[in-house]
Amino acid sequence: MSHPTADQLAAAVGRAPARAGAFRPGDGAYVRGRRLHEACRDWSWFEVYLLALTGREFAPAEVSLLQTLWTYTSYPDGRIWNNRVAALAGSARSAASLAVGAALAVSDAHIYGAGPFLEAHDFFLAHRDDDDAALLAAVRVQLATKRRVGGYGRPVTAADERIAPILARARALGLDDGHFLQLALRVERLLLAGRWRMQMNYAAPVAALCLDLGLDRMQCEAFASTIFLAGMPAVWIEAARQRPAGSFLPLPSRILSYEGPPPRPWPRSAAQ
Repeated sequence: MSHPTADQLAAAVGRAPARAGAFRPGDGAYVRGRRLHEACRDWSWFEVYLLALTGREFAPAEVSLLQTLWTYTSYPDGRIWNNRVAALAGSARSAASLAVGAALAVSDAHIYGAGPFLEAHDFFLAHRDDDDAALLAAVRVQLATKRRVGGYGRPVTAADERIAPILARARALGLDDGHFLQLALRVERLLLAGRWRMQMNYAAPVAALCLDLGLDRMQCEAFASTIFLAGMPAVWIEAARQRPAGSFLPLPSRILSYEGPPPRPWPRSAAQ
């Protein structure tokens, strides 16, 4: 996106356009042109979330699938990298909003979370029409240049416990035959047939299903930004309520590998 011109900036002074929705004090709120408290009163939170994000009304099966993708990675385990931030915030007696906000921010990582998800999205989109030979060549280039294919492989264990339930849910909802999901499965077959032995991780089917449901890149990114949310408040509460302050993952100095200046005396001040 290009930088705004001086005229564009001048025209925008004092203005804050609200195209996705609007709040009119005393009158109500609007989401994509619909009166929130009237038109959406029977909607689920997730349906309103998707409407605000995309401007679209999704079919019930599509809403259910997207909500499943969001649900299946909500682990209330404080040992997971992003949840650990929420738990540390609870241990420091920080506010819930700061804990969850910080934990969501670190979810936007290069090797976990949003990074592999967007890499998988971009790879699938770039090679959507490739036959197996071209797809294999693209995989080889990706591995040679980036040493990974986003959405495939996992550093802790080869298998990802979420894949089978996600595919089963998509199949039960009749949404398992989309072009991009089939492409994701083809990439996995090529990786398993070669010497790499890399299985899909969570990012690949989620990126593929979001593409099959018509989300654009920014909508996919925004959707992925919340997929870990549900477990975070729980670990914040656990660390804040059930543990002494500062007791979540404390690091004594003796276990640190320190290579700086050696210990030195601290001179007493003249006042002492």
